[in-house]
Amino acid sequence: QVQLVESGGGLVQAGGSLRLSCTASGGTFANRAMGWFRQAPGKEREFVAAIRWGGASTYYVDYADSVKGRFTISRDNAKNTAYLQMNSLKPEDTAVYYCASARTDWALPRGGYEYDYWGQGTQVTVSS
Repeated sequence: QVQLVESGGGLVQAGGSLRLSCTASGGTFANRAMGWFRQAPGKEREFVAAIRWGGASTYYVDYADSVKGRFTISRDNAKNTAYLQMNSLKPEDTAVYYCASARTDWALPRGGYEYDYWGQGTQVTVSS
């Protein structure tokens, strides 16, 4: 059974940093794109970042404009784990963050419907 488990969320002051982890089990994810999404109260789920492995040490990444330059997505295929390093956090980054595994290995999808496995989410709260 495929399972994604996020960790690393918490409460941080504005300007601080957090690192989220997403560990996958029950399948092989090296050839799948991995993504991070978030959902704030009263808002729709939104794309944050995605990464896919291009072979050897090549990785392709994509970021939402709202996090570009502040967040960094990475992955360790040997550990079946994806990461989201979040720096210079702002109160508007407060949300539940979800990792997901995409159906594709050749694209960096931004639509949630293109992902078929999801984690349970981890809360990130940024105080002003």
